[in-house]
Amino acid sequence: MRCITYYLYMKLKLTYLLICCLSGFLLLSCSVSARLKKADKYYEQGEYFSAGEAYRKVQSGISAQQQRKLKAEVNFKMGECYSAINNNTRAIKAYAQAIKYKYPDSIVYLRHAKVEQALGKYQEAAKDYTLFLKSQPTNAEALAGLEGATKAAEWKKIITRYVVKPATEFNSKKNSDFAPSFMGADASSIVFTTNRENTTNRKNSSITGVPNNDLFSSRKNAAGKWEKPEPLEGEFNTDDDEGVTSLTADGKTLYFTRCRASQSSATGGELYTSTRSGGQWTAPQKVVLFKDSSITVAHPAISPDGTVLYFVSDHTNGFGGKDIWKVEKAEDGWSTPENLGEVINTPGNELFPYVRHDGTLYFASNGHPGFGGLDIFKAKQDSLGKWQVTNMMTPLNSNGDDFGITFDKVGEQGYFSSNRNQSKNYDRLYYFELPELVYAIEGKVTDEKGEPVSDAIVKLIGDNGDNVKMRAKKDGSYRIKLNNNANYIMLASARGYLNSTHKFSTQALVDSKTFTENFKLPTIGKPIPIGNIFFEFGKSELTAESEKSLQGLVKMLTDNPNIAIEISAHTDMVGSEESNLELSQKRAQAVVTFLIKSGIDKGRLTSKGYGESVPVVVDKAMAKTYKFIKEGELLDEKLVNLLTKEQQDLVNSINRRTEFKVTKTTYNLY
Repeated sequence: MRCITYYLYMKLKLTYLLICCLSGFLLLSCSVSARLKKADKYYEQGEYFSAGEAYRKVQSGISAQQQRKLKAEVNFKMGECYSAINNNTRAIKAYAQAIKYKYPDSIVYLRHAKVEQALGKYQEAAKDYTLFLKSQPTNAEALAGLEGATKAAEWKKIITRYVVKPATEFNSKKNSDFAPSFMGADASSIVFTTNRENTTNRKNSSITGVPNNDLFSSRKNAAGKWEKPEPLEGEFNTDDDEGVTSLTADGKTLYFTRCRASQSSATGGELYTSTRSGGQWTAPQKVVLFKDSSITVAHPAISPDGTVLYFVSDHTNGFGGKDIWKVEKAEDGWSTPENLGEVINTPGNELFPYVRHDGTLYFASNGHPGFGGLDIFKAKQDSLGKWQVTNMMTPLNSNGDDFGITFDKVGEQGYFSSNRNQSKNYDRLYYFELPELVYAIEGKVTDEKGEPVSDAIVKLIGDNGDNVKMRAKKDGSYRIKLNNNANYIMLASARGYLNSTHKFSTQALVDSKTFTENFKLPTIGKPIPIGNIFFEFGKSELTAESEKSLQGLVKMLTDNPNIAIEISAHTDMVGSEESNLELSQKRAQAVVTFLIKSGIDKGRLTSKGYGESVPVVVDKAMAKTYKFIKEGELLDEKLVNLLTKEQQDLVNSINRRTEFKVTKTTYNLY
C-alpha cells in the first residue's frame, strides 16, 4: 500500500458537500448517526483509510428500504475513500452498490469505470464511461478513459522490445517500494521510497492505513551486485512521510518530498533539498516555490544540468487533479512556476516526472488514454517546442499503476514502480532494459560439392560506410556484425574459384536478426554440374523449372564478368550414339540461347554436346548417397549392364546432366 507521499495526489477534488440529508439523520438510530458523523469527519480531514472503514460499518446498519438515498451516498463515499488509497477491490464493490441504490449523480459511473479499467475489466469500463458521457459528452477525462478501455485489448498486442523483471534485490515482502532514483554519475547507488520495517515510524497512517514512507538506499559492491538496502544516511527520515527523490547528475544535490502529518490532518506535500559535503548530506532545507504554503508541491525532477526543476502541484491554475510544473534557476532562487500545458496535463493526474539527458520527459498519468490506473508516458518537444506525448505500452505499462521510472546514465535500462499482479496493492520495483539490436550475417563458403573453402575471402561493403574484409575459418564458416539501416553487398572469393556475391539490407528492421548466406564457389578448370536442368524425354526445350534454375548461372556470370564458359550437355546410353550426340548439342545450345536472352554477352558462351561419350566418375558424395556404386568408378556401359533395372535408371539419370566449365578468365580484359 502506498503512503502519504504517494497518495497526496489522490486527495479528492470533491464538488460535493460532505453532509448527509437531514431527513436521513432523522430516520437513523443514534448509534448509526454517530458513526456517520465520525466517518464524515475522517472524510473531511482526508483520512481516507479511517473514513472507508467507518463507512463500511455505517452502511451495514442502514435499512435499504428506508434509506436507499443515504445508502447510495455512503457507498459512493466509501468508494471514493478506497479509490484514494488504491484499494480497487473494495472500491469497485462500493461504487457498484452506489449504482444499485441509484446514486443521483452520474459521476458514479465515471468513478466506477476508472476502477474497472484499473482492474482490467475493459468492456465493463467502456459501458460505464459511455453511460457517464450521456450526461457530459465532452468530459475529457471520460473520453480519454473510454479510448483506453476500448483500445487496451489491441494495445496489449503491441509489445515493445523492453524486457521487464522484478527487482528482487530491492523489494520487501509485505511493504511497498517505489520511486527509484540513481545517485552519482556512475549510477552505482540508488535511493527509493519504502514503508518497510526499520523505518522511523511504524504507526499506520489514518490516511492510507499503512506506515509512512522513508528513504532507503543501496549501492553496488566490488562485484557489481546490489547490497542490502538501508535507510538513507543523513537527516532525511522522520516521523513524517518522505519519498520521491531526484538527484543532480553529479549526485551531490538531492531533492525529495516530505508530507508532514498530525493526528488530525496532513499538510500538503513540500519539497526539500540537501547537498553532499565532506561525504555527508547537509540538513534538508525547504524549497519554496509558491507564496501560498497550502499549495501541494511534490515529486521533484531536476534536469541533468541542474537548471530546471520539474514538480507536481495541485495549484488551481492547472487543468485538474495534479499537474506537472517547472521552475528555472534564478539568481535569488527559482523563477515563477510555469504549468507545462494541456498537452502534458489533463483533468486527471500527471505525476512522477523524470527528465533524461536528451531532454525527454517521462511521467505517469491516469488522464491520458492508457491501460488503467497510472501509465508511464514519454514526451519530446519538436522544433517548435510543442510536446509530443507517447504511451510506453507493454510490458512497461499494465492495467495496474506503473510509475516512477528512472534510467541508468548509459543505455536503455533502469527501474520503475508498479503494483501489477499485487492482490494487496503493494508497489514493487522492476528492472527494465531495451536489449541492443544485434545484426549479423553468417554462413559457410564451400566448393560446388559442399567441401569447405578454408582460404576464402569474404568482403562486405555497406552504403553506411561499413567495409569489412575477413578470411573464412578452416571449416569455411564466417560471421560478420552489421549495423542497422544499411544496404550491403558481399563478395566471397578464393584462388582457383569463381566469385559469388550477395545483396541484402538491414533497413526497416525492428528486431535483432542474423542473416544466413552460404556461398558455393565453382572451381575454375573443371566441369561444374548445373542443378535442376530438365528436358522432356528426347527433346531439347527447356522446362520452366529449368529456366528458373538457370538464374543462378546468370548471377554467377554477372558476378564474374571476365570469364567465358562452355555449356556442355550429356545424355545416358539409351538410344544410338548419333541421336544422343545430336540431342545433347541441341540441349547445350538451348541453355546458351537462354543465357543470351538473359543479358549475357554471346561472346562469353560456347555450347558442346557430348552425347553419351563422357560418363560420370563417382565422387565421395555420390557414393555416400548410392550404396551400390563406389567412389572412383566410371558409370559406363560395362558397369550399367551389371546393375538391376532400378539401379540402371538411377545411373542413367546421373549421366544425364548439363555442366559448365570456365574456358577463359580474361574476357574483355585486353
